Amino acid sequence: MKKTLFLYFFLVAISFNALAQTENSKIKWYTIEEALKLNEKSPKKIFIDLFTDWCRWCKEMDKNTFNNPIIVDYLNKNFYPVKFDAESKQAITYNGTVYKNTGTQLRSPHDLAVAFTNGQLSYPTSVYLDGSSKLLTTVPGYLAPADIEPILVFFAEDYYKTTKWEDFKAKFVSKIK
Repeated sequence: MKKTLFLYFFLVAISFNALAQTENSKIKWYTIEEALKLNEKSPKKIFIDLFTDWCRWCKEMDKNTFNNPIIVDYLNKNFYPVKFDAESKQAITYNGTVYKNTGTQLRSPHDLAVAFTNGQLSYPTSVYLDGSSKLLTTVPGYLAPADIEPILVFFAEDYYKTTKWEDFKAKFVSKIK
């Protein structure tokens, strides 16, 4: 009986541990509004995944990059990660301006997506905001885990303030095998 009871508790403990690991192995995505509000209380960089539902490379990034445990952990610890559908219809207030999707056609871009990319729309695009929610830069295109990792570190750890990107990239040592 004791062995059975021990085995039962052991299996329960393992299942809770597996559940905790599964929940921790996903990015905690926020809306832009949630991230901006959190950033007011506890400043952190904001990472925005600018995507569309029809974009094949966006889906690849979701499957590969945003499921890599190193990327998941780094984004969750150092950023407020945001998923933003570049064709959404929702009005969003950013830095005192209300942005909407004013287009009338099927795949009309949201004005905030246009503003972030300076009219150079490309999907996916990674958008980086500083701790004051000001735009740092955008990086268009698909990024594999090993490609996005140095960019995340460059901005999250403020290397961009003192180091040229080329110099940083040349010395960067990836944790991704």
